[in-house]
Formats: sequence, structure tokens, C-alpha cells
Amino acid sequence: MKLKTLILAAGKGTRMKSELPKVIHRVNGIPMIEKIITICKNIGVEENILILGHKKETILEVVGDIPYVVQEEQLGTGHAIMQASELLKDYNGDVMVLCGDTPLLKESTLKEMYKQHKDSNATTTILTAICENPFGYGRIVKSEGKVVGIVEEKEASEAVKKIREINAGVYCFKSKDLFDALSKIDNNNEKGEYYLTDVIGINVKEGKLVECYTLEENIETLGVNSKVELAMASETLRERKNTALMDAGVIFIDPRNTYIEESVEVGQDTIIYPGVILQGNTKIGSNCEIIGNTRIVDSIISNSVKIESSVIESSVVEDRVTIGPFAHLRPKAHLKEDVHVGNFVEIKKSTLEKGVKAGHLTYLGDATIGEKTNIGAGTITCNYDGKNKFKTIIGKNSFIGSDSMLVAPVEIGDNSLVGAGSVITKDVPSNALAVSRSKQVIKFDWRK
Repeated sequence: MKLKTLILAAGKGTRMKSELPKVIHRVNGIPMIEKIITICKNIGVEENILILGHKKETILEVVGDIPYVVQEEQLGTGHAIMQASELLKDYNGDVMVLCGDTPLLKESTLKEMYKQHKDSNATTTILTAICENPFGYGRIVKSEGKVVGIVEEKEASEAVKKIREINAGVYCFKSKDLFDALSKIDNNNEKGEYYLTDVIGINVKEGKLVECYTLEENIETLGVNSKVELAMASETLRERKNTALMDAGVIFIDPRNTYIEESVEVGQDTIIYPGVILQGNTKIGSNCEIIGNTRIVDSIISNSVKIESSVIESSVVEDRVTIGPFAHLRPKAHLKEDVHVGNFVEIKKSTLEKGVKAGHLTYLGDATIGEKTNIGAGTITCNYDGKNKFKTIIGKNSFIGSDSMLVAPVEIGDNSLVGAGSVITKDVPSNALAVSRSKQVIKFDWRK
């Protein structure tokens, strides 16, 4: 595919009322500009080129290493495209122009639009949409069914304002023809700007073919210019995401009350309950049950896992694990097969081997717990001395009694038992019993 894109992202976005550049605000978990770049990559674009201006450094921190040009003054869309003329002067393919604030565009739309552009051998193809309330949009003016121009709202006569077919702000051009036409436009208009849309009139005057690819509704073409529109766009993307997951075999109890971001993957027959939030690069296997008020971020959850009312961050959970309610897996927690983590258990940077149980009220940090070991209620691995973190190692088939403090660095062997209420500061060998308690003292008549 000999196609490059120019993505407009130079504006200040003042209506957004934010210190952040508009295009890096997130829609359903992904910066708008990143959403557009991903769509373009997925349709096979040869190269994406950004046109930046306002706070360009902040945008580049988000998108990473990507070609860009700078529009120092915002003098209109035509002026923005002119900034790429030097970069594309030797390019003889097609150019697709998009805006960085239209995250609802579909890959299928751009693919079909470009196919029409190539099949018709048009100089220019415009994405248009039928709009019930076209106020504020440029109108597509036709004669005998052929596009003859685009008229902006402020330049439109009353007759033109009645046209319901609008310019969606996405174009395919033959690159050489685009920059030739841009050299002929001027800023003799009410806003004193160089309009990219004026290229259409020049194409028509020179007898070049201008086509349009028309959508029956304009939801895809929504430009996000405010926090209200940002919320609307996120809602639409969530609905699309949930529908796609249900089509792939995921079960939703109430899809309107679950929040699943763009990059999340979920396997078939997994049940998602209301109030669940799945974020980032989370992958969930099949036959899982994710119950209300659970939030999972950047984690891998395998098959047949049950999670209730818990928080999981940057962790790995293997098959048949049960978690919660009210558990917290902090980064680098790794729960292997058949582990159970229950009420108010917090795990950080620890590995629990197959079959480990930590039922309630426990903190396991910087620890490795061997197979089938049982961790009693109130157990704490005391991993921090105020300056450094230390590791606790517990062998397999061991039993840690309730309310035990394991002061790291410490190692407890296989098949060992720690008595309830113990403070363990020294290593415990395999097959041993360790008890560390004060002698119980009773003072009679103390209350008197």
C-alpha cells in the first residue's frame, strides 16, 4: 500500500479547558492521537506523519519516535499541510489527511474509502457523512451528483446551510496534485486562514476527479473538542468494545455498567459482572468469573479464575486461582495454579507456588511461598527495615500460624510449622516447629 498519512495535531484545543494538549486526552484508556495512529497502522499505512504545534514535546512523549513537522502558527488546515511539503516533495504515492481528535473512526471505513479512491483513480476522495444537524460543519456542494466544492459554515449562504451532507475532515489525495493545489490557495476568507477545503475547488476547476465516500450517519466523524465530547467518545468506544467481546463469546451481566479499555483481551465464556474495570494491557483467559467492584490493570489472568471485589495491578494469575473478596495484588505478584487468596490479603512482588492458601488479613511482600503452604490470618512478612527491602522464603507444605511476623531476611524450610503469634527472626529448618512467644502471665484481681 503506497499510502502515507498526515495527522493534524497542532491546535491548542482551548475549548477542552485543559493544560494538556487536546489530542493526548484519553478515550476509553487510550490517548486520542494514539488511537488514530493505531487505526492507520492497522490498515497498512506506509508511514504516519504528525503535524504538531502547541506543546509538541508533550505529545511526542506520548507517541514516541514518529516522523513529524511543526506548524509554528496556526493559520488553517491548508497551512498545516503545507508544512509537510518538503518532507513529501519526492513522494509519488497517496496521502490520507486525518485529524488527531477523531477517535471514533473505524478501520473498515478508512479501508473502504481508500479502496474507492484507488478504484476510481480520483485525484481527491473526501469522507462525508449525512448529518441531521449540520451546523458548524463544512457542507459538500454537488452538481449533477458530482462534488464541486466544500463551503465552510461561516462562508455558507442560506441555501448551502440547508445541505445535510458534511465534510468529515478525512481526505485521500494524490500527493503531487495535493501540493500543487495548495500552492494556489489563498486566505481571502472571513477567518483569514488557508483552508485545505479550497483544494477541492481547484481540483474541480482543473477538471480533476473528486470523489466522496459517504457515511449514513456522522457518529464516526465526531471531533472531540470538550470534556463532554470526550466522555461521549469514550462511551461509544466502550459500547463497541463490549459488543466485540460479546460477539467473541464473553458473557456480560450488564454491559452498560462495565468499563473495559481498548487494549484488554478476554476469553470466551468468561463472565463479567457490573462494576468491573479492566484496564491497560490486561489479558483474561476463558471460563473466568470477574465479580463486581474488581479493577484489573496490566495483568495476565489465566483460565477458570474467580476474582471478587479485588484490585490487581501488573500481576500474573494462573489457572483456577480464587481471589477475594477485598484482596490487593500489587505489581509483580505471581499466583500459580490453584492458589487461594482471600479477604484483605495484600501481595507485593511475591510468588505463591501451586496450591498456596492465604485466607485472610495477611501481607506478603518480597516473598516466595512453596507449594501447598498455608498462611494463617494476620501473617506479615516484615520486608522493610526503613531503608532496604529483604526477602522471605517459605518452603512447601508448611504451616504459618495466625498473627505471625516473619522478619526478613528469613527462610523457613519445607514441612515446617510456625506457632501462632510468633515473631520469627532466624531461619527455620525443614520439618521443624518454631514458636516465639512471651510466657503468659496472669495477675489475679488485677481489676481491683
